Amino acid sequence: MMGNRSSATEFCLLGFPGSQELHHLLFAIFFFFYSVTLMGNTIIIVIVCVDKRLHSPMYFFLGHLSALEILVTSIIIPVMLWGLLLPGMQTLSLTACVAQLFLYLAAGTTEFVLVGAMAVDRYVAVCNPLRYNIIMNSHTCIWVVIVSWVFGFLSEIWPVYATFQFTFCKSNLLDHYYCDRGQLLKLSCDDTLFTEFVLFLMAVVIIIGSLAPTVVSYTYVISTILKIPSASGRRKAFSTCASHFTFVVIGYGSCLFLYVKPKQTQAAEYNKIASLLISVLTPFLNPFVFTLRNDKVKEALRDSMKRCC
Repeated sequence: MMGNRSSATEFCLLGFPGSQELHHLLFAIFFFFYSVTLMGNTIIIVIVCVDKRLHSPMYFFLGHLSALEILVTSIIIPVMLWGLLLPGMQTLSLTACVAQLFLYLAAGTTEFVLVGAMAVDRYVAVCNPLRYNIIMNSHTCIWVVIVSWVFGFLSEIWPVYATFQFTFCKSNLLDHYYCDRGQLLKLSCDDTLFTEFVLFLMAVVIIIGSLAPTVVSYTYVISTILKIPSASGRRKAFSTCASHFTFVVIGYGSCLFLYVKPKQTQAAEYNKIASLLISVLTPFLNPFVFTLRNDKVKEALRDSMKRCC
């Protein structure tokens, strides 16, 4: 416990419960996930940059999405691995905690905006193909990416600032494997209700605001695809959209559970599971989802492997 109203200047991450043997097993599993995530998303970025067949808006956005996945995992997983490898609790300074939370939320928000833009791109490609190159030109795509990154980072300045304005005097033990906002608010001696409500509203605007165009776009896309007379045409159209749709379901599902709720301070066990889906599972699946279900990416990978051999 912290003395009187003195605020914590460092936090001890409790991480995962269990024996040292279990921690070593978890370390091996998460290290494998992290390695595959880095390798897979880096391959996507390189392939998109090198192969001219992938020089289109969809793959331009995919390259930035892969970069964001690398950023998200690199913010969270190395700290988690370090805590699993070493005995005892891991300590993070207040500054490191602020930086980790800000970068994690900013990268996640940027990802949401970009995923919404990718859904609109698929809508234009399927429902208005004759004007696709005019609407989704290089100038438009560059501005979409710039706005996504700038909005993602600017929108999280106030929420992180507001979180660390509280006095954390109950304890400095954080029941998580990273500086989770919900668990931080649990340690505050101040009344956090109003701030939690504002954070809830912001989460609704960001997540639902990017989910709405995604849902509307895919409603039109699916209805248009079903009208295509040939089975091969329908299959080709579905193959370009199915990977993105799968990513949307996994990513939005876990984030809706974690952030869109009036009370931010829910049970740590649920937070840890939902956070694992966002920071470990989704970035790990991203390369498989976008390569195994996309014919162009598979062709580009095969050709690159042939050239290497």
